[in-house]
Parts: sequence; C-alpha cells; structure tokens
Amino acid sequence: MTNTMWTRGVEWLAAAAADPRVCKREWDHGEGIALLEAGRFWEVLSVPERLGLLTLDLLWRPTLPVPGPTLVDTAAGRVGFFLPPDPSGGWVGAGLRHCGKGSWVAVPPPYRPARFLEWLVPPDGSGALHSPATLEEALRQANGTLAVLTPPCGP
Repeated sequence: MTNTMWTRGVEWLAAAAADPRVCKREWDHGEGIALLEAGRFWEVLSVPERLGLLTLDLLWRPTLPVPGPTLVDTAAGRVGFFLPPDPSGGWVGAGLRHCGKGSWVAVPPPYRPARFLEWLVPPDGSGALHSPATLEEALRQANGTLAVLTPPCGP
C-alpha cells in the first residue's frame, strides 16, 4: 500500500470512531488498537479462523472484485469480514458472529498490526466492502470443503 492509500484508509476507518482524532492518536501513541462502533459505516462478520482464511482465499479470484477489508484476530482464532450495514440482515451458522449496530470492534490501524490483530486486506479508504452475496457463497463453498477435509469424530 502506498502512503496515500494508508492515509485514506486511516481516515475512512477512524470516521467510525466517536472522536476520530482520539482514535488516530491511540493508534499512533497508545496500544495501537481502537474500539470502533459497527453498524453505521460497516458491519463485521466474524468466523472461525480456518473457515475465514479458506473463504478469503476463495474470494481472491480474477473474476471477482478485490475483497473488502478483512481482519484476523490470532488470539481468538477468528477472521472478520467488513460488510455494508444491513439493519434487516442476519447471518446464521455455526461459529458465525455478526457485529452490527451496537457492537464494538477492536481494530489496529490499516498500516500495521497491533498485538494479535492484523489486516489481511486493509481498508484502502475507498469505502469498498465485501459483497454479502459473494461472501455468503464463498463461505458456503469453504464450509463444504472443510466438511470434506475434516475427519469424523468418534470410533
């Protein structure tokens, strides 16, 4: 990413904070993590890490647009996909967590990781997000692949 893209990504992401200046200061001088409220500019669909990484891999196809912002939390073993806000939408599935209005998401700045949080696809400032329909299809495909690869439990 170029410095211009980083700057635009920082401004876009910090706009979700109650006080964008405090948010940017925390990224630069604090622990490097800010809590941002979901639901106004974006929502986050958090999935188990193995499913999320396979899903992101499926989204990197030449026929699809570049994936939207995607965050990995290595401590929790989860991947978060940033989506457009959808007040009527809902995501159902084992291990899925939907962070919409009223939820808070811990994020590092777009230009570097912070502790256990790292951008796999950082925001570029354009406002581009994951397409819910495309993400859902990739999740279904990844889940099917994992079901085939995962050996059954028990005797």
